[in-house]
Amino acid sequence: MGEFVDGFETLRDVWPAVSIFGGSRARKSQPYYKDSVTIAKLLSNAGFSVITGGGPGIIEGANRGASTGRSNSIGLNIKLPSNQIANAFADTAIEFNYFFARKVMFVKYSCGIVGMPGGFGTLDEIFEALTLVQTQKIRFLPVVLYGSRFWDGLVRWLEHQPLGANLLRPRDMKLFHVVDDPQRVVDIIKCHFERMGHSLDEGRDTP
Repeated sequence: MGEFVDGFETLRDVWPAVSIFGGSRARKSQPYYKDSVTIAKLLSNAGFSVITGGGPGIIEGANRGASTGRSNSIGLNIKLPSNQIANAFADTAIEFNYFFARKVMFVKYSCGIVGMPGGFGTLDEIFEALTLVQTQKIRFLPVVLYGSRFWDGLVRWLEHQPLGANLLRPRDMKLFHVVDDPQRVVDIIKCHFERMGHSLDEGRDTP
């Protein structure tokens, strides 16, 4: 309960925000790390706070990019047996013991999700967001997967297996976008935000 209270109090003024998920093991020399810096900076300069898992790798790149923009750079670090260390680029940082409390914060304050390449944790966060949208447990928000070379195999599997076995509906496959252009990420999220009747010049009000 304390983690929920701390999260709600700390993040109440960050909306509109975009949550960026990605692998913590990516190195700074890898292209996806550099792309995460670019995407986060573009989102920040467009007026969106950027929320990440607060650790190293691609999410460090996202916090790094957001910290050079005009909006908030936020890191929600998780305590792990491997002692994940929070990166130094979050203007606002919160530490969590529990994944479920942390996931609430990712979704509650976001008007868009960006999935960068990653492992089990990244896939878990992306599919949880898609499930919440699919089941209408949260308001619709765009989910953008960056890097077609990384995601195409998964997309083909979804088409051939769950969709082919009628375990997904064709419209479920339209709940996400796969893109390769950092600016396209921003355009998709900004277009949806404005289509919902919001303006990035309205100021920051908690949804």
